[in-house]
Amino acid sequence: MTTWIPACAPNDIDAEDIIAFEHDGEQYAIYRSDDDEFFATDGYCTHERERLCDGLVMGKTIECPKHNGRFDYMNGQAQGAPVIENLRTYPVKVTDDTVYIDLDAS
Repeated sequence: MTTWIPACAPNDIDAEDIIAFEHDGEQYAIYRSDDDEFFATDGYCTHERERLCDGLVMGKTIECPKHNGRFDYMNGQAQGAPVIENLRTYPVKVTDDTVYIDLDAS
């Protein structure tokens, strides 16, 4: 079942940036690409649970601020040591000037 959760307004996130989103005690990360697409992942690095919203977005990659582990935020793919476990990603849609995340999807 799809449950779309309102997360933010599109203008809350600059292009090539990331913000944190919390829902029901869980942390998520929402990204805006340089071509104005939106993506969402779990909010913590799979290596040592560092907050990804404090990391650096470079193109379609998020770099963890602690050990510089990198993920492709579009599909969650780990891009080499020290991260070896992928990030969970979530479907995103923008409707009526609101970014929504489907947190029930895997």
